[in-house]
Amino acid sequence: MSHVQLTSHIEMRPGVRGVRAFIAGHRVRVQDIVLWDEEGLSADEIVARVPTITLADVHAALAYYYDHPDEINRQIQDDESFANQMESASRSNEQGKQS
Repeated sequence: MSHVQLTSHIEMRPGVRGVRAFIAGHRVRVQDIVLWDEEGLSADEIVARVPTITLADVHAALAYYYDHPDEINRQIQDDESFANQMESASRSNEQGKQS
């Protein structure tokens, strides 16, 4: 599956962990914008963090999230679970080397 352009700002891309919504033409996922927003960053601060995107991109990402909260929240949870599993495996591996 190739990229699917949903709007001029949002596209769907396949990846190792499933199809994800991205800012069109960028490596920034919608879920990244959502997490930064939840951290309290303003749209202007998000653009300052990633100056290749626009305010319209940020607002489009948030609009996509509000239209698809279950999808994005599930992806965030899946990524957190995967990170926890990797951290746990890494700790187990380090403990095994110390024995």
